[in-house]
Amino acid sequence: MPDKDQIKSVLGRLASVEADLGDPDVLSDAKRYREVLREHAFLKKLESAYSAWEKAMSDIAGNEELLGDPDFKEEAEAEIAALKDSLPSLERKVMASLLKPDPFEGRNAVMEIRAGTGGEEAALFAGDLFRMYSRYCETLGWKVSVMHANETSLDGYKEIVFTVQGEGSYGRFRFESGGHRVQRVPETEAQGRIHTSAATVVVFPEADEEDELEIPESDIRIDLFCAGGAGGQHVNKTESAVRMTHIPTGLVAVCQDERSQIRNREKCLATLKARILDQRRREEEAKLGADRMTLRGSGDRSERIRTYNFPQNRVTDHRIDLTLYSLDRVIDGELGPLLDALAAHDLDDRLSRALSPERKES
Repeated sequence: MPDKDQIKSVLGRLASVEADLGDPDVLSDAKRYREVLREHAFLKKLESAYSAWEKAMSDIAGNEELLGDPDFKEEAEAEIAALKDSLPSLERKVMASLLKPDPFEGRNAVMEIRAGTGGEEAALFAGDLFRMYSRYCETLGWKVSVMHANETSLDGYKEIVFTVQGEGSYGRFRFESGGHRVQRVPETEAQGRIHTSAATVVVFPEADEEDELEIPESDIRIDLFCAGGAGGQHVNKTESAVRMTHIPTGLVAVCQDERSQIRNREKCLATLKARILDQRRREEEAKLGADRMTLRGSGDRSERIRTYNFPQNRVTDHRIDLTLYSLDRVIDGELGPLLDALAAHDLDDRLSRALSPERKES
């Protein structure tokens, strides 16, 4: 049951935060204004959840007073039963609203898919994954922009890096990092044997000005080259593609999707900053210990997270022991049920950690 005193104490900040939203000093400070906006959204979400729970408790009490009246007893009993059935869900929403939100959750996502073991079939699978994510993004009106792609002759990818522009796209895709395995009969298999191939996915939040991530020019090596893929004579003759290497970390970003070298430089630098930011974040999480990690995982590409079995039309997420017999729809972009289950599992895990007496004592 929610702690009323704790919640009221937290909500006591709401009036002050709303006053800050109209303060000229706050409005003129972009960083401070974003912080206040986030806190306001957090408090309003908690207020809404707590109000719904309080109303249910009040309605239960009101109906209990009617139990002594024969004319209303039956109706009151039915109403009490329905309200009590709704309480666990309402309480869960209140407790979830108390959890500190991920500051990166609302950002755009940068995604990288690489073919693993399995040769050409692995590259084809990497292409399938890219199309799966792209179709899902289309249903939400999110824009997918390819930054770099190393295509194969059979419409597959050895590697493809792309951004997803859409409110909360990182929060939606953040649990997709890891190893994805496919079991099916390859198009190139003449004897109908099932092969197992793999691809890896890495997801990280796009960097923005709030991160105040400044990289000295001396820390970056820039290489220019002719872009590959479609594009005609321009692709073959103009060094518009850009590769940036962050010398201190060895992290690399490539962008070749724009005809303008200047634009490619801008997008390449944004991707490089996102990689650096993600590495720093993972290092910080590692210092906190493995018990603080969530489904986002360690980022280890050898960590197998999901299997796509085409003969059985089955997709299994090994982290939450979820199996769906709708692979045909999932691979066509219907990722909602799978992503919802991952988010719900992560929320349950975070709630259990927050409520654990051992965690509170530490």
